[in-house]
Amino acid sequence: MTQLATVSTPAAQPPIARPAAAQPDLTRADLGALARQALVESRLFYRHEAYDPRPAYELFRRALAEGCDGAWQVIYEHYRPLVEHWVRRTGAFAVSGESSDYFVAAAFTRFWRAIPAGRFSSFPSLASLLNYLRRCATCVVIDSARAHAATDLLPEESINWNTQKLAHADEEATERVSREEFWRLIDGLLTGEAERVVVRASFLLGMKPGDIFAAHADLFVDVNEVYTTKRNILARLRRSPELRGLY
Repeated sequence: MTQLATVSTPAAQPPIARPAAAQPDLTRADLGALARQALVESRLFYRHEAYDPRPAYELFRRALAEGCDGAWQVIYEHYRPLVEHWVRRTGAFAVSGESSDYFVAAAFTRFWRAIPAGRFSSFPSLASLLNYLRRCATCVVIDSARAHAATDLLPEESINWNTQKLAHADEEATERVSREEFWRLIDGLLTGEAERVVVRASFLLGMKPGDIFAAHADLFVDVNEVYTTKRNILARLRRSPELRGLY
């Protein structure tokens, strides 16, 4: 399978797409030839030279609009290094406890499920598809960190896991609102800056009490106060009927 020759951050001035004049109809191209052409154009892109995005776009069209497994496999192998690059650059990755391979697979799965055949026309260019794939890569990492926070902040039996994984892109807005409401309610139950620091550092950044105290010694007398603050927060949140009502 093909792979990108290199993964780098695009320059401030992105390369310009070549005009498609005198190009053959790619919808009739052999899959192997199309994959090779897409690789050539990708190398031009990463060298910041004029490139043709149509071969890669046609691969996405076949994979998403036509359900071509071969095209999807080429896309996965072709863009896997880039997606892993995006995953590792997401701030929450360092404290996620998961491997980059796990998130790469999750990002592609989310992307594939979010763009059924009937929705493909909503993405008129390769850039729009890759921008959405990048969003998927970022979201799976952040959602994983938030999910771990939710399981720590609420008793396991109070979370209905059957409702946590939504199948369609149209449901993502509902999922996002639910997460925002979750954190808004938590913030309203906290009593001051010290508690907000403990929640943010513990459950979003994965910091240990000793690390929290070292970073915020102005807010706590000693590390024992960090432990006590965390225990008090968890007890208060677990008694909250409003928070339980979300699940």
